[in-house]
Amino acid sequence: MITFGVLGAAAITPRALIYPCVDEPQANILAIAARDRSRAEKMADWAGIRHVADDYQAVIDHPDCNAIYIPLPITAHHEWTLKALEAGKHVLCEKSIAANAAEASEMAGAARDKGLVLLEAFHYRYHPCFLRAREIFNSGVLGDIETIEAGFCMKGPPPESDIRMQYSTGGGTTMDLGCYPISWVRHLMDDEPVEVTATAVEGPPDVDLRLFTEMKFANGVTAKTRGDMGPDATFEMAFEVTGSAGKLRVQQPLVPQIGHSIEVTVDGETTREMKDRRSTYGYQLDAFIRAVEHGEAQPTDADDGVKQMQLIDRCYEAAGMRLRGQ
Repeated sequence: MITFGVLGAAAITPRALIYPCVDEPQANILAIAARDRSRAEKMADWAGIRHVADDYQAVIDHPDCNAIYIPLPITAHHEWTLKALEAGKHVLCEKSIAANAAEASEMAGAARDKGLVLLEAFHYRYHPCFLRAREIFNSGVLGDIETIEAGFCMKGPPPESDIRMQYSTGGGTTMDLGCYPISWVRHLMDDEPVEVTATAVEGPPDVDLRLFTEMKFANGVTAKTRGDMGPDATFEMAFEVTGSAGKLRVQQPLVPQIGHSIEVTVDGETTREMKDRRSTYGYQLDAFIRAVEHGEAQPTDADDGVKQMQLIDRCYEAAGMRLRGQ
């Protein structure tokens, strides 16, 4: 049985953990704390969480919690993940897993040393929608893969009012939205690029409102990613793969539970399919349980989190921007 403690009363928590636990007899939530205790109490009352702790450390130290969910601001992930691991607790950490690759590497090392699970919450990766896209990508039906284009763009919040747009909390489009198309590309290719170029539009100091990349892989594939939270951003949540024999386009791979499509065009013929609409977060919880209870390796584990942050660092450097957490 996985018994979670939750650090923070973040808005993502119901979707990412509370609702999935309702449908999962092998997982539950026992304790929660927040900087503002009243927010923790409100979420606990609503969700039936039995224990509201005075602070984050008290949640970690609760003897009946064996796993910790961390939806805190990105610059707090490193500190509290290390504290949870030191206490012998498995960790499900929201993306981006850390402020930079150096932090992610230390977190991965701590999990490895303790023999504990540290999973980065790229929930899309566990849904049949993305699994089917990978199957098509690797099947040969598209011929030789040539290009990938991936984007997640939507109008963002006023920069002055949101932690996602503050450098001190690890803010920036690439850390929030843009990390997804970067992850889509990495997990389709199952490889890291050999070259990265990037351009960014800065909003608040050192914070990217928009960051576009171009990547080249050793096998000749090129990939372009777009992340945009600017005030004039046009909604996009999709990736498209072009091969010598056809194309694959996937709409809404991040949240297929609210609707998605997998479209393949070969020899002028287009086929469309959908997978089930169970929540990506439910599949992610399944994967976390399998990792904890059976030692099953998972594709967004701590080592993958290090590779993801190494690439994000390269993107910021290529765009001439400071790394997060400096």
